[in-house]
Amino acid sequence: MKVAIFTDTYYPDINGVARTLKKFTDHLSYRQIDFRVFAPKPPSIEYVAEHIHRFESLSFFLYPECRLALPNVMKIKMELESFSPDLIHVATPFNLGLCGIYFAKKLEIPLVGSFHTDFDQYLAFYDLQLLSKWVWNYMAWVHNQFQTTFVPSNETLMHLKQRNFKNLKIWPRGVDCQLFHPLYEKDTVRKKYGLSKKYLLLFVSRLAPEKDISTLLRVAKTIPAELNKDIEWIWAGDGPLRKDLEKEAPENVIFTGYLNGKDLAEIYSASDLFIFPSPTETFGNVVLEALASGTPVIGADSGGVKNIISSGKTGLLCAPGAAEEFNEAIVQLLSHDSLRWQMGMEGRKFALTQRWENIFDQLLSDYDQVIKKETNEIYA
Repeated sequence: MKVAIFTDTYYPDINGVARTLKKFTDHLSYRQIDFRVFAPKPPSIEYVAEHIHRFESLSFFLYPECRLALPNVMKIKMELESFSPDLIHVATPFNLGLCGIYFAKKLEIPLVGSFHTDFDQYLAFYDLQLLSKWVWNYMAWVHNQFQTTFVPSNETLMHLKQRNFKNLKIWPRGVDCQLFHPLYEKDTVRKKYGLSKKYLLLFVSRLAPEKDISTLLRVAKTIPAELNKDIEWIWAGDGPLRKDLEKEAPENVIFTGYLNGKDLAEIYSASDLFIFPSPTETFGNVVLEALASGTPVIGADSGGVKNIISSGKTGLLCAPGAAEEFNEAIVQLLSHDSLRWQMGMEGRKFALTQRWENIFDQLLSDYDQVIKKETNEIYA
C-alpha cells in the first residue's frame, strides 16, 4: 500500500490534527508502508524529510496555527504520477485538501478524508454566525466526495449525519500510555514551577476563544475562597488570548506556554484535576492524555469530550459555559480524596484500551477495504 496525505497542518504545528497525522505517519514508517505528505511550509521549520512536500503558506484567520498553502499544482501532479499512490487521504478542507480531491479524481485514485475540526462551532466565538450555513454547505460538499469520511467520535458522527454528510466511519484517537502515566515524581513539577499549595488544577489547550477561555477564567475567579487558598493552576498552551489572560487571570495561575513530551506528561501526572471547558472538540486528545495520567477530568458535556469521559466514573461533565457547575464539580472532587483517586485509576484503565497501534492498524484495514472496493468497481 502507498498513501498520499494532503493536509493544511502538520508537524511541527502544535494542534490535535498535526499531532495525530505525525503519529500516523510514524506508524506508517513502522509498518514499512510508503507515504507522501503534502503540507504547508510553516514560517520556521526544522523538520525536513524527503517524503514531505512543503508549500509556501499564509496563516488562517480563525486558526493561525493552521496554514493556507499556496500549492504548486504541477509539482503535486509530477510527484503523484511518480509515486503512484494506492489511496489519497485528505485531512483538511482548504487549499491542499482541494488539490488532493482534484488529483484523486483526475488520476482515478481512491479517495478518503477525515473530519477533525468543527469550524462552524468556532464561528460563534468570533461573532461570525452568519457564515454558518455557508460553512456547513461547503464542508458537506467537500466530504461527500470521499469514499469514506473518518470522524473521531460517535458524537461527531451523529452531528454530521444530521448535516447530510455521507459514508461516515469512526476513527478514534489513542494515547501513548508509556509517556502519559501517573508515576512521575510530583515533587519535580512542584519545585520546577514553585508550587506550594495543596492542590494543582490543570488546563492544557490553545489559548483561543473557541476553547471557551472565558468560562475557564470565571471558574478560576469564583472558586470559594476557603478552598481557593489551597489551589494553584497551571495553564499550558499559547495562542492569541495569552497576553490578555496573563493580565486578567488570578495570581494563582501559572502560564507555561506550549509544552510537549515529558515536560507535558509530568504536569498531567502531578495535577489533582484537569479542567477543560471547551465545547468545540470533535474528540479531545488532551482529555485522554489526562486520563492516561490518572488525573480525573471535569469537562464540558459537549462534542467528542462527552464520548471520552464517563461522568461519575472517570470525571464529571458540566453544561457548556456553566462556570458554577464546574466550580461545584471542583469542590466535590477536591473534598473527596478517595473518589478522586478512584476516578483517576478508572481513567488510567480506560486509557490503556486506547492504544495508537491498534487504532492505526484498523485505519489501514479500512484503507484496504476502500482500495479493494474501488478496484472491484473499475473491473466490474
